[in-house]
Amino acid sequence: MPDSKITVVRLTLEGNRFEILVKPDPALEFKLGKRTDLSSVLVSDEIYSDSNKGSRAGNEKLTKYFKTTDSIEISRQILLKGELSLTTDQRRRMVEEKRKQIVQYINKSFVDPRTHAPHPPTRIESAMDEVRITIDPFKRAEDQTKMIVEAIRKTIPLKSETLVLSITVPAQSAAHTFSVLKGAGNLKDQQWLSDGSLRAVLEINAGLKGILLEKIAYATKGTAKITEE
Repeated sequence: MPDSKITVVRLTLEGNRFEILVKPDPALEFKLGKRTDLSSVLVSDEIYSDSNKGSRAGNEKLTKYFKTTDSIEISRQILLKGELSLTTDQRRRMVEEKRKQIVQYINKSFVDPRTHAPHPPTRIESAMDEVRITIDPFKRAEDQTKMIVEAIRKTIPLKSETLVLSITVPAQSAAHTFSVLKGAGNLKDQQWLSDGSLRAVLEINAGLKGILLEKIAYATKGTAKITEE
């Protein structure tokens, strides 16, 4: 049985189970695309059919399902396609991070239809707690939001209300303003003109308009031209 510094990645193909033993944090980093070096991930190069029993997978099945008996290549495939058994701490950290992403996404994409302003993040979090939302640590925040929004509408009113802004920024403040725009919403178009100025089309949550205009005014010292499309 693996100890706390070892965990299992399991891949099942046509009822046949293939397992490898890995170091938890490096394996998670590899699966998330943050690490590419397998040597720092694998505990051993053995491919198991049942790691608890120490049963190794036969070469015939390895060749059939992975087209090779190279244990490193097979391990790579199992890591990429298989299910990583998260440690308790890993799952907690991943769920917390995904929860923050979901709350931020709802805050930026929806408003309270009564005030046309976004609900504060703390209110969104409270609503998620009230309806007992379960978060998938591996699923993209955007892909979980639809289900979560429908669930928390029982607690708080939500409406998707967006604005499209056309923004022109002089050359001297274009780079700074561009970084502001990238984090503010959906940057639908951008054009860097020959004089160094920037033209951009940005879709934002309607409730964030006031805050964004203040940020742009500060970044450009009031020289930006902004119109609603």
